Amino acid sequence: MFRSSWQFAFGPESTLTPGQVRPFTLLPDFLDEPLLHTMDTEGDQHILANVCTHRGNLLVRKPGPCRNLVCPYHGRRFALDGLCQTQPGLGEVTGFPGQEDHLKRPVPAQFEAFHFVRLGEGPSFDSWFRPIQEKVSFLPLHTLSHDATCSHTYKVKANWALYGELPEGLHIPFVHPALREALDLTAYPLDIQGQTVLQTGLARENEPAFDLPHGHPDAGNRIYAWYFWLFPNLMLNFYPWGISLNLVQPTGPERTRVQFLTYRFTGQTGGPDSHALHDTELEDESVVETVQSGVRSSFYQPGRMVPGWEEGVVHFHHLLTQHLKLNTSNTSP
Repeated sequence: MFRSSWQFAFGPESTLTPGQVRPFTLLPDFLDEPLLHTMDTEGDQHILANVCTHRGNLLVRKPGPCRNLVCPYHGRRFALDGLCQTQPGLGEVTGFPGQEDHLKRPVPAQFEAFHFVRLGEGPSFDSWFRPIQEKVSFLPLHTLSHDATCSHTYKVKANWALYGELPEGLHIPFVHPALREALDLTAYPLDIQGQTVLQTGLARENEPAFDLPHGHPDAGNRIYAWYFWLFPNLMLNFYPWGISLNLVQPTGPERTRVQFLTYRFTGQTGGPDSHALHDTELEDESVVETVQSGVRSSFYQPGRMVPGWEEGVVHFHHLLTQHLKLNTSNTSP
């Protein structure tokens, strides 16, 4: 399921200059897929498998300048676009290098300075990401920069899928006191498109809100935030000051790592401190950890969902079930 879905690779904090490379691991402690981000001398960026096509050695161990990718095991050499150039001892072999000798690459996609990859067959990036582009295209996304001081990594003692049950507003008055004061919960619009669930937070009168252009789908409303859940494990939350990107990474049956990455628009005030994002995450963690304990109970049976509030949760379970059935049907006895 994770290999066939779009996964966040890196954002504007990982920019390169021509002739530089940077190794990274996609979903460490779970997929553990070794990948390589390169920029060739022409300024074109590439995401490649960081695995030599000869004997499987890792090509690059640390970031830095690089003219060619040379395997430290047997010296096979690749260009920064992944094309195999030479291999000691195979210079006279007919048909070398062939297509199988070039570095493999995941399917790439890009949204502004945010890069995504898909390792296997799956949905198109446009079908997955279109609902976001329709809402936020007016924002100065090209000015976003990473704020490391307000970015954090959390370790949670719960299954990753319990985070997939969070796209609903019913829990806000009971779990998130700061959000309860900021949002007008007399309405909590929910929009489901394909593999994306959008929750729209409406701002109370004294809270900051987007300055929406004429003709925007939400024109006339005071939007505090757009909360996007993208199946299976990405949250993209848009605020007037910037973006909070939350990457939910399974690390075990009852262990999850959540990365909070903060990006700010140039010149915008406010941010995670005033919006209490850190406290909100800790509140969510507390809930999913206690739910993890509760669902183990022999007495627990799932309860009835609340119409008008929990359609996002139902949708997440439908998508999860579809993937589980598909994977089961494709598995040989």
